[in-house]
Amino acid sequence: MNGAPPLHEEFQTMTTSDQHHLPTEPATGATPARGRPFNLLAGTVGHFVEWYDWYVYGLLAAVFSSQIFPSESAFASLVAALLTYAIGFVVRPLSGIIISPLADRYGRRRVLTLAISGMALGALIIALTPPFSMIGYLAPVLFVVARVLQGISAGSEGQSAIAYLVEQAPANRRGLFGSFTNMASGLATLAATGAAALVTSSFSGDALATWGWRIPFLVGGLLGVVGLLMRARADESPEFEASTVAKQRSAPAGLRQLIRDHPRALLQTAALSAPAVAYYTWATFLPTYANLTSGRGLSSTLTGSVIGLLLLVIVVPVCGALSDRLGRRKIFPIVGALGMIILFYPLLLLLNQPGFGVYVIVAASGWVVLGVWQSVYPTIQAELFPASVRVSGIGFAHQIVIAVFGGTAPLIAATFVSAGHPTFVAFYMIVIVALCLAVYFTLPETGSRSNRITVALNDSDIVEDALPR
Repeated sequence: MNGAPPLHEEFQTMTTSDQHHLPTEPATGATPARGRPFNLLAGTVGHFVEWYDWYVYGLLAAVFSSQIFPSESAFASLVAALLTYAIGFVVRPLSGIIISPLADRYGRRRVLTLAISGMALGALIIALTPPFSMIGYLAPVLFVVARVLQGISAGSEGQSAIAYLVEQAPANRRGLFGSFTNMASGLATLAATGAAALVTSSFSGDALATWGWRIPFLVGGLLGVVGLLMRARADESPEFEASTVAKQRSAPAGLRQLIRDHPRALLQTAALSAPAVAYYTWATFLPTYANLTSGRGLSSTLTGSVIGLLLLVIVVPVCGALSDRLGRRKIFPIVGALGMIILFYPLLLLLNQPGFGVYVIVAASGWVVLGVWQSVYPTIQAELFPASVRVSGIGFAHQIVIAVFGGTAPLIAATFVSAGHPTFVAFYMIVIVALCLAVYFTLPETGSRSNRITVALNDSDIVEDALPR
């Protein structure tokens, strides 16, 4: 209409009554073609497959390292395998920076479908690569190729899945829906740990070293095909479809706008992600840590981790749902960070005591405080950015932090242990989490007790302080 004000000006001139009735879901109002349950399942199951394939490598590295990376000592072979594991983390920020803007421009579903394809292919390469004794240096080269593929996939998966699930949610369920990403990754860690425990306890000697360890990777690749088919049939995020800003802008332009307009949100997003150093240590190195420092059998420590992970997958959605009622910032990230700071050192000291029950207590306690932190940070990150730069914003900050702290966590922990300073592992995690905690006090409240809402209105993505509803 000629002479009509821009949408953002129209929003600012609305009456209190008009603002009170603003839609809290995307303005399209259309019900997704396949319905919210299927889309939610496609996002969650795909996320599960992504991280199952990712974690199982770190858990079984000690088993296959001598087959693929033979060396003069078992420890040197393990370090080579963990360095290859870290390559995937090095690639992740590049993928997060380059591919995330594509999700803001072309859609979350397309990027999620691409991501799971690469992760499944990488798992199949690892499962089917012959040992070094058969094909020589081609074996570690193929592992590097697989980890690069998985790094690209993981670098584009996390933030796209967070945006997709949060944007599928009703306004009063964003905390719950956002928590499904970390619930899925917790279930993936649980499944990967269970698979590793199963093969290490079911096979022994040559059978485990030559082919038993390959079974979890083969299963992961096949599950990836299932996730791919589901994501290919899922609907696009309604909020993305309602927005036209990102679709009219090139990816580099979107990235420039992100850095220029949202530096504070980028810093807060990075701080919300950085405790992943503790998550990756607990998920992929705690069983090995206990094996190296106290002589516990790897199969028993993996079994103990499975028990602890059961608590994680319960805590995450429960706290996510509570955040929709109680608010997010003041309770969950702060309490979770304080729990890590207070507990990690005594928990690792406790591992010096013998007994399977001791290990279960240590693993479970760590997973509970990690679950409190994990439950809300995806939703907070999504709510810090408008839809037009949401995936770019989360991906830019999250993937760089994960590469620096998450990917190197098992390697740094192994180095501390080999140098005779195992408790330094706890100090390293505590320092990083303490720095993050300081940033958490600057977070805006984004739960249902806040006035902050995200509304996608045709040509504008507006994040405004609306009046109480």
